[in-house]
Amino acid sequence: MEILETAFMQRALLAAVLVGITAPAVGIYLVQRRQALMGDGIGHVAMTGVGLGFLLSANPVWMAALVSIVGAVAMELIRWYGRMRGDMALAMLFYGGMAGGVMLMHLSPNGSNSNLTSYLFGSLATVSDEDVTAICLLAGFVMLVTIGLRRHLFAVSQDEEFARVTGLPVRALNLLIAVTAAVTVTVAMRVVGLLLVSALMVVPVAAAQQITRSFKVTFTVAVIIGTAVTLAGTVTSYEYEVPPGATIVLLAIAVFFVLTALATPLARRRARALRDAEAGSGPGCSVEAGGLPQGTSSANGAKV
Repeated sequence: MEILETAFMQRALLAAVLVGITAPAVGIYLVQRRQALMGDGIGHVAMTGVGLGFLLSANPVWMAALVSIVGAVAMELIRWYGRMRGDMALAMLFYGGMAGGVMLMHLSPNGSNSNLTSYLFGSLATVSDEDVTAICLLAGFVMLVTIGLRRHLFAVSQDEEFARVTGLPVRALNLLIAVTAAVTVTVAMRVVGLLLVSALMVVPVAAAQQITRSFKVTFTVAVIIGTAVTLAGTVTSYEYEVPPGATIVLLAIAVFFVLTALATPLARRRARALRDAEAGSGPGCSVEAGGLPQGTSSANGAKV
């Protein structure tokens, strides 16, 4: 295929696959915690890391990862101790991060508006070998955490109090989720862009939830959707010279609406069958819906 003959597209496709896998893998925990927009806030903070990388002539990906991790930890600390004024502190952190990045990029001798745009909205042609190496290492860390600690992270995301009673290190796991989200933003910024990365962390998960009921299946389907739309968006961007980040996000939203349309009649049939079963079961009997025992609860009615 012609698209595979160019070195920059080989790098872009590899980066797209890694982004498609890692973004939903972290996003599912953020959705469970009702922190769907956390990736957007980290993306603002990461801009300071990008600007600092250009100013110091360092790799912007690694520098953005470092600054994003610091910002994510700060966000968790604000969530714990901020109380009433926590939202104001977060707003200053987010917008200060974006403003700081723009200013540092302007002061950098190597910075330019084109560089700024490529990090904000993604760019296929600017993904370098060094970027791919950094993305591969960071993506490996993300998958190690999200899969290896799946049960622990699910428990904390679902019910912090219950997780604390069972003896899990809740605060440490919360910090780990925040750090992993920060790393994921860094992984995705070269393909999707800092301003759109949050959508790729959330929309594939929301789409998967339309047709799945268990956490494990939702995780798998979300990763499949994320990988499919990033690859399709990257190829479409190359063929028609359209922005990759916007294309990928629009494809993800389209998948969400298609799955929602397909799931609606199925949900109605399930509800009808449940009502019929309850009507025929008589008093004192309980019915399980969708293969899940009563009392199971999660953001999408799922269990691990």
